[in-house]
Amino acid sequence: MSLDSYVHLGRSGLVVSPFCLGAMNFGEDTGVGCSVEESERILQTYLDRGGNFIDTANFYTNTHSEKIVGDFLAATPGLRDRVVLATKFFVNLHPGDPNGGGAGRKAILHQVDDSLRRLGTDYLDLYYLHNYDRHTPVEETLRTLDDLVGAGKIRYVGFSDTPAWFTAKAQTIAQFRGWAPVAGLQMEYSLLERTIEGELLPLAEDAGMAMLPWSPLKSGFLSGKYTRDGAAADTRRGAAFGVGPTEEQFRVIDVVVGIAKELGVSPAAVALAWVQGRPGITSTLIGPRRVEHLTENLAALDLKLSAEQVAALDEVSAPQLNFPAELNRGMAPTLRYAGATVNGQEHGVYPPLLQNSTRY
Repeated sequence: MSLDSYVHLGRSGLVVSPFCLGAMNFGEDTGVGCSVEESERILQTYLDRGGNFIDTANFYTNTHSEKIVGDFLAATPGLRDRVVLATKFFVNLHPGDPNGGGAGRKAILHQVDDSLRRLGTDYLDLYYLHNYDRHTPVEETLRTLDDLVGAGKIRYVGFSDTPAWFTAKAQTIAQFRGWAPVAGLQMEYSLLERTIEGELLPLAEDAGMAMLPWSPLKSGFLSGKYTRDGAAADTRRGAAFGVGPTEEQFRVIDVVVGIAKELGVSPAAVALAWVQGRPGITSTLIGPRRVEHLTENLAALDLKLSAEQVAALDEVSAPQLNFPAELNRGMAPTLRYAGATVNGQEHGVYPPLLQNSTRY
């Protein structure tokens, strides 16, 4: 596989690379990130490898990320239309202004115009609601986004970090009202954070929404830079995101590192290959701070994990999901199929049915 082995963004006509270049680290304004020059080298390397999908947000590095991406695209005439450009709204950049952020109409309209200005473009290919806004009616948010689609300012709508019930409600309302649907979901997903498998991932698959995992390396925990002897990754990230891995997380990291040694690749490549190989995953976000990080991450595109390696990773990272996920995964097929083999999978029989053959 390569970056130009493109995939459709859910049930839409938009086509994107299997790895999306996240620009969260572009700019050094918040003390964690990379220089403008290194950001541009990362962008150019990604595009040279065939990538076409760039993701940022209005508040990344205090708005500098959007400006860096916009300036880079503007430097090459015609490049803007050849890439899929995504950004997000919600975060309030104006302390003291209660209408500066969120998902209300006033907030969305000024946020989109600010992002368009920084990005140096008159449209966005994908515009995400970055977080759940419990106080704004979802109809207000959806209608505003649909208006922006109609005005040509955005092409597709996405949601990020929203609860499954809210996302399903929004998608249903959008479909019944004839408004722009939610084309993709950006959610945290990695070997150290798998709980979207309970509700959000099944929802995306059923509704035809793309699933775009962020933090597939769990803030670097799965990159190979954290070891049990106390060696840690970049101390700036430690200050920003807290302490290192727990003992429970190290049990997963140990398996990842072991498989990486077997294959002669980096732990990051193993972790990324696992995420991108999961059912329902469309395009995985990677957020390099150096060109070397990007190259290391892209190695995952050529990595094929064996069935045994996948099973080992699945087992050691198995999440505890909310009710009724486990009930429906374990018991429901037994109740449904009563021992029949369906779609190549064998199923058990509900034990009381085997106690006698009498039926009334």
